[in-house]
Amino acid sequence: MSEFPAEAVRDDFVPKADYLDRRFHELEKEQLWPKVWQIAAREAEIAKPGDYIVYEIVDDSIIVVRGSDGEVRGFHNVCPHRGTLLAEGAGNAKQFVCPFHGWRFATDGRCVKVIDRQDWGDCLSREDTDLAEVQVGIWGGWVWINMDPDCQPLSTFLAPMNAMCELFEFEKLRPAWSKSVVVPANWKTVLGAFTEFYHVQTTHAQMLTYTNDYSISRAMGRHGWISYTGGTGLPVGRSPRLPPKEVPDYREYLFEYAEQFKHDLAAMQTERAYQATQRLRTEASADTPPAEVAAKWGQFIYEAALASGAGWPDGLTPDYIAESGFDWHVFPNTAFLHPAIEAVLWYRFRPYGDDHEKCLFDVWSFERFAPGTEPDVKHQHFEDWRDGDFPLIFTQDFLNIPRVQRGMKSRGFKASRTSPVQERAVSHFARTLRRFLVDSHADDGLGPEEMVAIPAGEG
Repeated sequence: MSEFPAEAVRDDFVPKADYLDRRFHELEKEQLWPKVWQIAAREAEIAKPGDYIVYEIVDDSIIVVRGSDGEVRGFHNVCPHRGTLLAEGAGNAKQFVCPFHGWRFATDGRCVKVIDRQDWGDCLSREDTDLAEVQVGIWGGWVWINMDPDCQPLSTFLAPMNAMCELFEFEKLRPAWSKSVVVPANWKTVLGAFTEFYHVQTTHAQMLTYTNDYSISRAMGRHGWISYTGGTGLPVGRSPRLPPKEVPDYREYLFEYAEQFKHDLAAMQTERAYQATQRLRTEASADTPPAEVAAKWGQFIYEAALASGAGWPDGLTPDYIAESGFDWHVFPNTAFLHPAIEAVLWYRFRPYGDDHEKCLFDVWSFERFAPGTEPDVKHQHFEDWRDGDFPLIFTQDFLNIPRVQRGMKSRGFKASRTSPVQERAVSHFARTLRRFLVDSHADDGLGPEEMVAIPAGEG
């Protein structure tokens, strides 16, 4: 029987060992990271033959490279001779050359030179000298890798999220900014802060003046779906947690929504969308009904995207947009928020080296740009979030997360008592992770039908 049984997790109960116990981290090293699909690079970052990126996950290092034939491949970043790392960071290479003894490898993984090859006689086979390959898949503009040769196909693993988000054309997005930061907490503690909206009412209380913030959370296969009630997925409207206040001009919610996303988040809104929102000041009156204001708002943003040359995804319908949700947690370690269609906030969470109490948190703010107008964005890395010039909403979360990690160590704390409605994605992840650690190939039996019950008219 597993030391960490899945049955110990309930919708309202997640044991604290998952976040604190070194043995849980060691189990992840052996049973999670070598056997799961995870994003390693943006495909656009390796656009030319020879372009490569090195992806690090605990003790493993993977080279993702575009070969001379245009194919994207992944290899363990290690020379089969004596174990030397072959590459660091990112770059372009015609061959990978071991800096220790000079063995050479083509971008398709073939060993093309062994110094003094005759010394080995017939001892070395091609399997002995070629780079060890990993599984590679492409979805949403990402290169996904899996070190398990017997893994599920990527399309199966991502279901049903991929079908519910396919039409958004994430592959056409490019970074407006991107950063990595070391957070002093377990990677799952950090992930948990970004896969529920229950904390908005306290941590981000400034948002309540325009956010009808009650959220819903669902299990979707191995993944988690998070959104707001009301059917549209957008939380625009005054929170009922605040004292009642008559706001006869619905435009005011949208103006504040645009201002806070521009200044407090610096993401999930393009500059042209912000300017399109300002058109409501002159092209809609204060007494325009909310539905008409919202329709004009969406139309102005759509028109601005087309006028810029950025284009717009085909086939999107209001129902498809609503059903796709606001926020997804993709098992195990990535999440994205996509309410704006043309601007998406994407996260990746992983242990910082072999330290189970530190997380390397990667953030990308993606936008849809007209071809040729994409900014030249340099990815930034920070050891401390205070050095990273993060927007307000991030800093509010960064202040809380270490408190959570430290507080869970208290003898007076036994487990996280997650909301079965608003934090379902958090508890569902904990249960799914424990199942995966026991048998990564088993069908976990969880499908889109496993959802929290939602009152009629609320999603």
